[in-house]
Amino acid sequence: MSNHNIISIDNLSLQEFDSDAELIPLLTPEDEEEMSKEELPDSLPILSVRNTVLFPGVVIPISAGRDKSIKLINDANAGNKIIGVVAQKNEHDEDPGKNDIFHIGTVAKILRVLKMPDGNITVILQGKKRFEIDEVISELPYISAKVKEVEEVRPTHPDSEFSTIVDSIRELAIQIIKESPNIPTEATFAIKNIESQSFLINFVSSNMNLSVKEKQDLLMINILKERALQTLRFMNVELQKLELKNDIQSKVRFDLDQQQREYFLHQQMKTIQEELGGVSNEQEIEDMREKSKSKKWDDTVAKHFEKEISKLQRMNPQAPDFGIQRNYLVLFLELPWDHFSKDNFDLKRAQKIIDRDHFGLDDVKKRIIEHLAVLKLRNDMKSPIICLTGPPGVGKTSIGKSIAEALGREYVRISLGGLRDEAEIRGHRKTYIGAMPGRIIQSIKKAGTSNPVFVLDEIDKLSNSHQGDPSSALLEVLDPEQNSEFYDNFLEMGYDLSKVMFIATSNTMSTIQPALRDRMEVIKMSGYTIEEKAEIARQHLFPKQLKEHGMTTKQLTIGKKQLEKIVEGYTRESGVRNLEHKLAQVIRNAAKSIALEEEYNKKVTDEDIVKILGAPKLERDKYENNDVAGVVTGLAWTSVGGDILFIESLISAGKGTLTMTGNLGNVMKESATIALEYIKANADLFGLDAEVIAKYNIHLHVPEGATPKDGPSAGIAMLTSLVSLFTQKKVKKNIAMTGEITLRGKVLPVGGIKEKILAAKRANIKEIILCHENRSDVEEIKNDYLEGITFHYVKMMREVIDFALTDQKVKNAKKL
Repeated sequence: MSNHNIISIDNLSLQEFDSDAELIPLLTPEDEEEMSKEELPDSLPILSVRNTVLFPGVVIPISAGRDKSIKLINDANAGNKIIGVVAQKNEHDEDPGKNDIFHIGTVAKILRVLKMPDGNITVILQGKKRFEIDEVISELPYISAKVKEVEEVRPTHPDSEFSTIVDSIRELAIQIIKESPNIPTEATFAIKNIESQSFLINFVSSNMNLSVKEKQDLLMINILKERALQTLRFMNVELQKLELKNDIQSKVRFDLDQQQREYFLHQQMKTIQEELGGVSNEQEIEDMREKSKSKKWDDTVAKHFEKEISKLQRMNPQAPDFGIQRNYLVLFLELPWDHFSKDNFDLKRAQKIIDRDHFGLDDVKKRIIEHLAVLKLRNDMKSPIICLTGPPGVGKTSIGKSIAEALGREYVRISLGGLRDEAEIRGHRKTYIGAMPGRIIQSIKKAGTSNPVFVLDEIDKLSNSHQGDPSSALLEVLDPEQNSEFYDNFLEMGYDLSKVMFIATSNTMSTIQPALRDRMEVIKMSGYTIEEKAEIARQHLFPKQLKEHGMTTKQLTIGKKQLEKIVEGYTRESGVRNLEHKLAQVIRNAAKSIALEEEYNKKVTDEDIVKILGAPKLERDKYENNDVAGVVTGLAWTSVGGDILFIESLISAGKGTLTMTGNLGNVMKESATIALEYIKANADLFGLDAEVIAKYNIHLHVPEGATPKDGPSAGIAMLTSLVSLFTQKKVKKNIAMTGEITLRGKVLPVGGIKEKILAAKRANIKEIILCHENRSDVEEIKNDYLEGITFHYVKMMREVIDFALTDQKVKNAKKL
């Protein structure tokens, strides 16, 4: 329907209806008879139309905008008003030639020409009869052609089948009008008032929802009965589509409720956002697709992404799942699929970086350099899983940064301390609201490459709960044979972690489950000596703290002697964390003096240390004298490094009972019981009388009773204490011992030897008794650590007593 309020006769049925239109009378059988008798001109100007086909008898409005078309219509309107109307093959053709139009068209008479304000014209045409282009005479100023009439084969006598087909067309047309909400019911009258059978067929064919090619095929059918049958087929399809559409609409139609109201409001917000320059959901999805083209992923991942983004397109933006699906696709795009940083295999540079950042730690440095050397030779080697275990503050976590810098890789770290939910490792399934990927995948996304140095901090402090066992979830992550297809519940696909260099850290290996421990290459990191701590403080800690406090070495310096004093008197640890805190305290005191413009010593003295930090508090681990029988120095391993402990024993008249105090664990109590029973059973070896022993109660105590103590390594110290007690003989000066005992009199090896030796050196111990099987542990330790200490290796308990006890009685020795 055009704006000039004139509607052609075809618009009365299957198009929108305007009640104010000026109606053009329907074609009667007499009019049709008269048209068929009209002679066809030899030549006609040919008007090519874009998106319609004119049928005989039908009236249609055509808008003409091309110069050629306007001139043709004006010339014809001024003449006999007869033109040929032919559909063009391609509606986008702006200047169709003789090869661009169909060869069969309809002769038309111009009924009315209307000039539009925009310079175009609208012409009302009525089809007369069909023709065929015989020869194109000229193409300028418009196409003119010789034409010949195309005969139409009609039933020559009353044909009941043809009449039935026409009646069916009429009924279907009325039914389509009723089913279509866009066609007014008044159009039914037009259909009912058409008397001519051929005009009814042409009229319906013209108004059906068909393509230009399908309408042209109908026009080209010469046998009217066949054209009617084909028209009926198209009408049946159209009616079925309308009924299906109406059926679907009736099923989904519901009253306007809160959900619909919110949807319309969101749509308005979306429109406003787009007007203000925002990004619509459709635009965002297209941006995702565009970004995906630059990703380096394989066909499987690409297909999965395309499937998931198509799923997002089908979702309602207001649905809760829409946000989860969007986050899922964003994660997919941000993950560094098959993107690896290039490793730097300059081993000398790597050695310099590791030496620069860490003092000591020779075993760790050696292992890292070995790994770099292998990677240099074989670029396809899977990264090993290294576990650095040792006391706090020795540099386990920070060494990961140095390795990353040396390799030229990205560095990421996650803390596993206290983690008890398996989903933290594997992620949540997308079915949950607020679902997220696990920390492994999140950290890989953060790193931006698929081969970072990945530090798993405090792996020994993972805990279990009803939410799963995270340490079991790590089994796949830390297995080089499995982690090439690590499955994250949120990602729903395998991700390759085989090129990631995992470095786990722990304070102890005992709490790590065996299967997880088996997957890692354990490198033990022991504590530092006093000299090493002083050197670390001088090279690293003191300059770092000066910088953090806004000071320079011109404002404050400290000597090696003062650093050693702080280490010995104010810190008790294997690492250097507390040492750093004490240095910060010293620097803060100087910073205060600078801010208040007070006088202060620019070089820290011993007196300054005592004034700032107070009197030395940690002298208790110094060796005590041997004037009392039954007091022996043992060596212990703690979570903060090695320590010395004193085993004390006392006898009193009684019935031979053994009492133990000092917050001892079961294993330690058992060691004391074994020692006593061995002495009773072998009293002759030690020059004792078993009957005398049975007359006395024995009390064994380990000082620092508030500190829990356990383990078998104090066995030989307890044995020596009891033998010294019963013989009242002195224990050798400056001697300490560690080792497990058995009822057969054997001495067994124990762990933590390096830490224990460092503790012995701090306590000024000169001799140490060890099991002979611990000799290999001692040989692995640097000679600097062993200087000034004599080692006695024993196999049997008797040898321990020979080394540890003197023949000299203690003062005020008791007579048993």
